[in-house]
Amino acid sequence: MDIDKLPHWFVKYKESSLSGRYVHLEHIAPLLEDLSKKIDVEVLGTSENSAPIHLLKLGTGNKKLLFWSQMHGNESTTTKSIFDLINTLIDPSNDFSKRVLNSCTLYIIPILSPDGAKAYTRLNYNKIDLNRDAQSKTQKESVILSKVIHRVQPDYAFNLHGQRTIFSAGATNFPATVSFLSPAGDEKCSITPNRKIAMDIIAEMNNVLQKSIPNSVGRYDDSFNINCVGDTLSAKGIPAILFEAGHYKNDYNREKTREYIFYSLVTAVAYISDNNVTGDLYQNYFNIPENGKCFYDIIIRDVILNKKNVDIAIQYTEELFENDIKFIPKIVKIEDLGKFYGHREIIGNKREIYNENVTVEVLPENELLKFYLNDELFSTELRKS
Repeated sequence: MDIDKLPHWFVKYKESSLSGRYVHLEHIAPLLEDLSKKIDVEVLGTSENSAPIHLLKLGTGNKKLLFWSQMHGNESTTTKSIFDLINTLIDPSNDFSKRVLNSCTLYIIPILSPDGAKAYTRLNYNKIDLNRDAQSKTQKESVILSKVIHRVQPDYAFNLHGQRTIFSAGATNFPATVSFLSPAGDEKCSITPNRKIAMDIIAEMNNVLQKSIPNSVGRYDDSFNINCVGDTLSAKGIPAILFEAGHYKNDYNREKTREYIFYSLVTAVAYISDNNVTGDLYQNYFNIPENGKCFYDIIIRDVILNKKNVDIAIQYTEELFENDIKFIPKIVKIEDLGKFYGHREIIGNKREIYNENVTVEVLPENELLKFYLNDELFSTELRKS
């Protein structure tokens, strides 16, 4: 993939009506209405709370690609990127689009968990994690996805997720802005032919991303869990590729990450369209470092608490408030954090901590962050969303 084209395409095809972290069915409904005049848009059924779940179909080619996003409702970045990809593919003046749609047929479920997306939660309406329901299929959403997989018989499956800000690319101070996984299909995590194909595609995406976000691509843990959709697909011999949209510096709304997910999607689709992917290059997948958990959102270093020299780790919780996501900082650790990194770091220079003129020892861990460091007040407004 020509990396020089991707930034231009992102600007040109970015779906401007979608932004931020809170993306749900009401946001994409006008897009689906407009797209129904250009491509096939089908209602597959309804969620546990009776919200429609849609399938979009583009292309006429023999290679079948299935994508689904927001099976965890609060993981919205890939949904934004998938609409950016769709905008690219429906442009008849784009030679890339013609090439892809002639060789591939893309099937896309843009929001698998509309109830979870509306409530901004990982779980569905019945408090079930759909990515742990692949075998039991107790939920309507799980049944819908299973039926689509059986009907389409995809040659490639793209399971699109988002991950927390804690993840690093290896044990480094580089955040895992994008992470990938070729899920295991058995307890031994065997490197099967279908996994090799998925690994080959991931390696190609990594090659492109390294030119934009060097050292910031991670490889997700491949521990086997047959209840996960990707693992189930891999066990069936279907090449499955899991995406994790992660953190980019100062990008809590995940708009820069969105761009790099778009690069990845375009690269994968182009690679599949233009090649007979055999998996021969799968070993390059293992050049991607496995994700570490080396980050906190903020670390305040080198302060004095109870006459001890400590660091303070702060992590944001994401809370839905009046149709907006607020980032609420909470203290999660007070100790020596020399082996960790902060997306923002504040140097305390051995200054003593006060909580509204009372020492912070009265402030338990996991309580809302609010204290003075000398004359500077740190509170829930520490980072404005």
